Amino acid sequence: MKSTAKIIVGLALTGLLCSCSEHKPVTNTAAVKPQTHADRKMYYIPPPKLPGQWTVEDILQAYGENATRKLTPYFTKAKVSYPPREVAFIALKQEKKLELWARDNGEFRFIRYYDIQAASGVAGPKLRQGDKQVPEGIYRIEALNPNSHYHLSMKINYPNEFDLFHAGQEGRANPGSDIFIHGRAASIGCLAMGDEAIEELFVLAAQVGAENMKVVIAPRDPRAYPLEVGSKELPEWTPELYSIISREIKALSPVVKSAKIGL
Repeated sequence: MKSTAKIIVGLALTGLLCSCSEHKPVTNTAAVKPQTHADRKMYYIPPPKLPGQWTVEDILQAYGENATRKLTPYFTKAKVSYPPREVAFIALKQEKKLELWARDNGEFRFIRYYDIQAASGVAGPKLRQGDKQVPEGIYRIEALNPNSHYHLSMKINYPNEFDLFHAGQEGRANPGSDIFIHGRAASIGCLAMGDEAIEELFVLAAQVGAENMKVVIAPRDPRAYPLEVGSKELPEWTPELYSIISREIKALSPVVKSAKIGL
């Protein structure tokens, strides 16, 4: 009886060990970029890396195929090749929308819009570090960060020349910095797009090239109503800024009425 008991115990332990061995890869997933939706298509997952060691190429391998598959129909509908030659983002703070525009040659065409999940602050330009304002103006993508605490992020070149000029005129020594378009749904002066959206935007930026991208951030849509200064607390140069923003948005989207955006 004792030998029989030993055999039964031995078989049970063998089964337990086999079942544990089937799940060994799961113990390494802490170092792998997490998937945010359980029902997504299978991705290529690069070898596990320590935090801070991801590269843009790793992100393209992990998310590139899926992002391209989702974006291509929008580009096809707009009659723009994918990836395009140039891309422009129009971010509307009040509407909490980020519009994606692109072109091969000729005029920009509307591709699609994304909901902005979070954007702190109110209407008006960013003036100083810690004011929690999302900047307003015309910017470029300065860098792609595959190791962001907010899943993925794209750094914009705030403060730009316009911001620095007026900060200098007014003696503001620290106008702030480190403004990103990123994932998740929390913001302190950045545009939080959610993880799935930032994967598409990050992949697109990597494929197009940051030097071929423009980011226009407005307090609201000037194609619906003219941008006006609604507070006496805003700087006296705000009307000049709003005029520049309005001209840029209308130049990017000359034949599209705001009511049709996002359909």
